[in-house]
Amino acid sequence: MFGWEFPPNSIGGLGRVCFNLVKNLSQKNIDIIFVMPSGSVDSKFGKIISLDSSVKIKKVSSALVSYMTSAQYNREVLSGKKPYIYGRDLFEEVENYTKRALEAIADEHFDIIHAHDWMTFKAGIAAKKMSGKPLVVHVHSTEFDRSGDNMNPHVFSIEKEGLEFADSVITVSNYTKDKIVKYYGINSEKINVVHNATSFEDTCPVENSQIKKNHKIVLFLGRVTFQKGPDHFLKAAKKVLEHNNDVKFVIAGSGDMESYIIEKAAELGIADSVLFSGFLKEEEINRIYQLADVYVLPSVSEPFGITVLEAMKNGVPTIVSKNSGVTEVIRHCLKVDFWDTHEMSNKILALLKYDVLHNSIKQNGLDEVSKMSWHKPAERCIEIYKGLVGGV
Repeated sequence: MFGWEFPPNSIGGLGRVCFNLVKNLSQKNIDIIFVMPSGSVDSKFGKIISLDSSVKIKKVSSALVSYMTSAQYNREVLSGKKPYIYGRDLFEEVENYTKRALEAIADEHFDIIHAHDWMTFKAGIAAKKMSGKPLVVHVHSTEFDRSGDNMNPHVFSIEKEGLEFADSVITVSNYTKDKIVKYYGINSEKINVVHNATSFEDTCPVENSQIKKNHKIVLFLGRVTFQKGPDHFLKAAKKVLEHNNDVKFVIAGSGDMESYIIEKAAELGIADSVLFSGFLKEEEINRIYQLADVYVLPSVSEPFGITVLEAMKNGVPTIVSKNSGVTEVIRHCLKVDFWDTHEMSNKILALLKYDVLHNSIKQNGLDEVSKMSWHKPAERCIEIYKGLVGGV
């Protein structure tokens, strides 16, 4: 299995997805070699999560970091570093990762190759050519989701090559499956939808902070990028505050739009009501959910949206963009068009004002998500594996 992030080096939801999928596959007697870049950062993101002996983590020397853009690579990796250590640009570094990943598995035995998202597709293709083993590519997000009209043609071409070369494609939603059929020309019969889940574990209640005692809290948690719609969240916040100024809006996360969003809050005159937490470690995520009264996912294009399930399991009523794959598996949330900030603000106000509505969405959502398990996605993956090799 090729990935680009895994706890504790997790910036987005992909790391949590990979960890839970790997954990549950290993519990079903699947031995896994998980190959990932070492990254140009240390393990400062959180505690190391251990897995049993059926999982072998191999880190190869590479500066790739999850969700990295070309501009970020140039800024964070090449600045002050000798060019022969890393690739001269992001795409050369992807090639370097491919070469080193192939070296890492040269003496390993495996039956299936499973590659997560575009940075690993070339490694998956190379491993298939080397071994003759079937390739599964797992699409958690496409370049159309991440960049919209500003799509990077090089990333698109790598995605298309991986999708075409794969023996089977896994997408996290029908929403993503339809995009791959439409934009990449992949036969729908080749694509299997495997929805994400959440690990439902009891979480210890946190003590209310002073801000919680004095204000209602509306939460945005995710990468602060175009795809996640933080600008739409701010516009809705402005409208809410015109009717109720006892609300604090928390933006938890980091990304390339962070400076713009901070400036935008000031421009809208709501800077004193918008709090920026920056990047949160794994152990801090449940705490921020439990402090929230409402969680909003205003994504422009969201292949799944695992944060919605995480919010629900922490008892937070959610408002979800209709352009989200997670809406295929949950019913107990409020749905809205990401661009309709008037309706978004109305739904926020309703959840804050009407206790019956708030408690109904909260409890029904909690009941709904408590029935979800990572065992089911793992079982679906095993079915796909068996279809390719005739048994595992």
